[in-house]
Amino acid sequence: MFSDSDTGNSARVAIINQVMAKKYWKDQDPIGQVIVIGKGLGPQFDDEPREIVGIVGNVRENNLGEQDAGVMYIPESQTPDGLTKLANSVLPAAWAIRTRGEPIAARAAVERELGAVDPLVTPSRVRTMEQAVSDALSRQSFNTLLLSVFAGIALLLSAIGIYGLMSYSVEQRAQEIGIRVALGAARGDVMRLIVFGGMRLAGIGIVVGLAGAYAVTRLLGSLLYGVKATDPATFAAVAAIAALVALSSTVVPARRASAIDPADALHCQ
Repeated sequence: MFSDSDTGNSARVAIINQVMAKKYWKDQDPIGQVIVIGKGLGPQFDDEPREIVGIVGNVRENNLGEQDAGVMYIPESQTPDGLTKLANSVLPAAWAIRTRGEPIAARAAVERELGAVDPLVTPSRVRTMEQAVSDALSRQSFNTLLLSVFAGIALLLSAIGIYGLMSYSVEQRAQEIGIRVALGAARGDVMRLIVFGGMRLAGIGIVVGLAGAYAVTRLLGSLLYGVKATDPATFAAVAAIAALVALSSTVVPARRASAIDPADALHCQ
């Protein structure tokens, strides 16, 4: 890390993140290497060669959904004047402060210390890291909620569809089922016949649905955070839930079919 000796009058130094280290120094140690930044951008950005003195973890500067990018850090006291002026005109200064207790409780002390350094500095938008992460994920959270509502409606409609289809199938096959029972088929056999028939259709639908879901993973990838679009556990959980809903929707018509009286079924025909 930087030290108190890294001042405006000392040798120029820099720290890079892991992505930058792997990108430009794949087969060698970046520590001790010399780099030049700001070259060709104008005289106000001219900078002396800098020695890499450390490597730190990756930080997502803009949002949590972006890909890890190469980042370089330099001491504030060694920042070229042109870069400082540009940053001040475009980006507000920000501090991340680690506390041992409740973060908000330290707000007054932090503002007092900043005021002691510069009375014109007025902190704004003070929030905890949990709030910052929540704000950063607000769009994804809303999209997830919206998709969850649509998914729940689709699941309900599929359950109603399977139940209606199997009920209609049982009604159409009442005579067949009555004959099977009259010839000695057990109630359990009739239930298995209906359940297996319903689950076979549901299984085909689940396979087709998983294939379609896998095909649109790139579209869904931008809406997700912390979960891969091709996460096997998620696909397995969705398939299991869909199968459970299909089974529940098939059991009721199957029980009804197993209770058919052969005499009533044949007399009805």
